[in-house]
Amino acid sequence: MVDGPVVTVRGEAYREVAPELAAFTVTVTARDRDRETTLTRLAERAAAVRVLLDAEGTAIDRRDTGDLRVRPETRRTTERVVAWHGAVTTTVTVSDFTALGELMLRLAEQDQVEVAGPWWSLRPDSPAHRQVRHAAIADALARGREYAEALGARVTALIELADTGVERPMMARMAYAGGPEAGGRPELDLDPQPQSVQAAVQARFAITEAVLS
Repeated sequence: MVDGPVVTVRGEAYREVAPELAAFTVTVTARDRDRETTLTRLAERAAAVRVLLDAEGTAIDRRDTGDLRVRPETRRTTERVVAWHGAVTTTVTVSDFTALGELMLRLAEQDQVEVAGPWWSLRPDSPAHRQVRHAAIADALARGREYAEALGARVTALIELADTGVERPMMARMAYAGGPEAGGRPELDLDPQPQSVQAAVQARFAITEAVLS
């Protein structure tokens, strides 16, 4: 319980910083009337993508393979299988953006491959998060002092500080489908998308008695 007047304020901070990571997906597909042929082609194409990614070495920070799908294609009126579809997706994450566009196009040149992305982001432990939180607290303190000064008072103590959340915008994506029909490799320059980092806090300060006259 606090005796005396209290002022409650909201502190906010917003920064735009350069991204630290870029992620994109590589999806390999196969289709044939025979299930075993579909699976064989899918495995061969996935292996070709793996070899290409292996050649990048430490240029790739992380890669995760998941979302394996194999499904039958049937006629509308019956359950007769007329073809088999297979797909496997790998997510690739890099922090070196110098050759990102070239890598994505090189992957897209593979047979029956779709590349989507990139999605730009910050690392979870990026210093930008800490900096913007500190800035939000400083903003709350400045506002509290301004309100107190307007009343002829001054801030004496912090009663409560609450984080009201951080918001980030959705990132854009592009897609490029490879294969023989895609033609020669085009030039692709990627501009890293600035990341919006936002923080907000609510603070309650104890102040001296206001001078209202």
